[in-house]
This record gives sequence, structure tokens and C-alpha cells, in this order.
Amino acid sequence: MSLLHIAQNFTVYGGLVLLVAGVVGNTISIYIFSSVGTYRTAPCGFYFMVESIFNILYILINLTSRIVSVGFAYDLTATSVVWCKTRNFFVATLGLVTFTCSCLATIDQFFATSRSVSLRQCSNLKWAHRIVLIAIIVWCLHGIPILMYYDIIPTLKSCGSTSKALTTYIPIFVCVLLCGIPISFMIIFGFLTYRNIQHIRALAEQRADRQFTQMCLIKVVLIIITNTPFGSYTAYGLITSGMTKDLNRQMQEYLAASILSVLNYTYYVGSFYMFLISSKRFRQTVKTRIFCWHGLNQINPSATFT
Repeated sequence: MSLLHIAQNFTVYGGLVLLVAGVVGNTISIYIFSSVGTYRTAPCGFYFMVESIFNILYILINLTSRIVSVGFAYDLTATSVVWCKTRNFFVATLGLVTFTCSCLATIDQFFATSRSVSLRQCSNLKWAHRIVLIAIIVWCLHGIPILMYYDIIPTLKSCGSTSKALTTYIPIFVCVLLCGIPISFMIIFGFLTYRNIQHIRALAEQRADRQFTQMCLIKVVLIIITNTPFGSYTAYGLITSGMTKDLNRQMQEYLAASILSVLNYTYYVGSFYMFLISSKRFRQTVKTRIFCWHGLNQINPSATFT
């Protein structure tokens, strides 16, 4: 089997698995974070809920169209100007909102676990609502050039940027805004949060929830695993863009890009499953709310700090 077929099969079958897992997991997350009081009234829970909404939109719009394009050789972006513009706009905007919410949730936990009363007061649900709204507006404005300059290029018969400046900016945008900044922010504030809880004997006394702290810290691990390789490959592509490459190397790079792209999608899929791993209370809530499972030693979500 050629490298091209391996890459295509990996994208299609791996993508289908992630599509199903992502829709199911994010749908459950949206339900849990929007219906359970202890999650709904916490800023971190609000960030997770918004992130789950944008995760599912990102998966349905981007991953579905990629599977259809690679698996069935039907690329709607090459035939519809409207879809060419809107798909790329949504891909950029939805991803940025998702990573913004991840960063905000980690920063919120740094505030919530701080010894400083003034910093703990920054963990505020009203502020969270306003910040997320501002972030959505800013990233939508950021995506306007894509709506303006993306079009079907007649010579290539594919969707692409008609602006040289935008073409140059896109890989930088991926490396910096979609990879570098989110990873850096989450590592820094994840470390600061971990340092905070090491100095706090009773986290409950600080009115902080250890569950959210654990969720945020495991998401730091998730973003490092899924985004660092993709960002590194994008940087490699930017550096070697002027080099002449033979067909074999192009196929090798296409295979690598396909694998790392699917791995990158794992971030938009994996949050729910990381929450299940990291939080006993979240697992219990999913069991009782989704599967109607009631154990003899049922945990009360509103009274436990684990």
C-alpha cells in the first residue's frame, strides 16, 4: 500500500472514530456543565461548556468536510465559493475560541487557588460571561480577511488565499495563535495553579474546587500531546517552503501531516474523556445523569471536594 493510501485511510477511519467520539463526548459535556448547579455556577464550568459547544461545531464543520474530501474525493470548497470562505472562517474562528476558553479556565483556576483575596475575586461568573463574549467578537473580526480573500483559485481548482500577505500569515497564525500561545499560557498558569495548591492545606477553605483544578491540569497535558507536534510540523513546513522536494519526500510529508492533523483533532474530542479520567465527581455525575446509575455510596456533587 502506498504512502498516499495509508494517509488517506488513516484520515478517513481515524477521523470517523474521532467524529463519533467527539460528538458524543462534547454533547454530554454540554449537558453536564449546563444542567448541574455546581458546574453551571462556576466560571471554570462555564468556560468548559462554551469550549464544548465550539468543539462540537469545529468537529462537525471541519472534520466532517475533511473526511468527505479525502475519503470520497468530493471537496465542496473547490466548487462553492461560499463554502470555501465560510469553512475556512469557521475553522480559524472556532479553534481560537476553543483555545481561548481552555486558557481562561486555567487562568481562572490560578485565581481560584490563590492565597490573595483580590485574585480569588477575579474568579467571577459575570466576568467570565463578558470575557467570552469579547473573545468571540474579537476572533470573528480576526477572521474577516478570510471571508474577503479566500476564493477558488482557477489555476489550481482549489480553495485558497488570493492575498500574498494572508497566505504568509496563515502558517504563522497556526504556529503562534493556535499552538504557541495556548500551550504557553496553559503550561505557565497550570504550573502556577499547581504551585498554589501545594501551599494550601485545605483547598476547600479557599473556596476553590479541586475537581476543576484537576480538570485544568490534565488539559495542559492534553494540549501538549496533541498540539505541540502539529505546531512543530507547521513550523517545519514554513521553514522548508522554499525547498525543492522530490515526490517521495512529498508523500512522506503528506503522511506525517495526515497523522498529526488527526492527532490535533484529538484535542477537540478528548476533553470529555480527560474529565472522566481526572475527576471522580464528574464520573459520578455522568453515571447518574446520563446512564441513570445510582450506587449505594452515591457522591453528592454539591458537597464533595475531590
